[in-house]
Amino acid sequence: MQSENTGEPFTIDIKIIRRRIRATGRNKSVGPDSVSGEILKLGGEPMIPYLARLLEITMNNGTLPGDWKTAMVIPIHKGVDRSLVTNHRPVSLTSVVCKQMEHVIASYLRQMWDKNDWLYEGQHGFRTGYSCESQLRYARTLRTLWITETGLTLLQLTFRKLSI
Repeated sequence: MQSENTGEPFTIDIKIIRRRIRATGRNKSVGPDSVSGEILKLGGEPMIPYLARLLEITMNNGTLPGDWKTAMVIPIHKGVDRSLVTNHRPVSLTSVVCKQMEHVIASYLRQMWDKNDWLYEGQHGFRTGYSCESQLRYARTLRTLWITETGLTLLQLTFRKLSI
């Protein structure tokens, strides 16, 4: 994806779309637009430029097709007793094509973050090459520096899983 506030339209590199379609599962459930991952894969190489053009038009016009803005919410059973509502979790089925665009945008944003050094060095979530482990190592290093500089030895860090 190109354009950095230059007033030029976004252009999407066909290689990105090709890579995204390869990564799309054939058995993904369809969203409100009724386009499946299998359709994208079966379209193959001839369809890739058209998909890239559709995403470029969508980005440059700043509007999304209506089906891309909606989701079908399906309850998925997760417990023992199917009759209890609490034993189900909601899953939103959204447009497979819109997901392609989301990945292109996310990739572009990651490139901008890295290129322009926008993220704080302690930011470990949602970054390639960073993880919970790297976050803990970073926190341990900060703790050691803090203890060395202040002489204080009490520091409590809490990492817990958020649940809904």
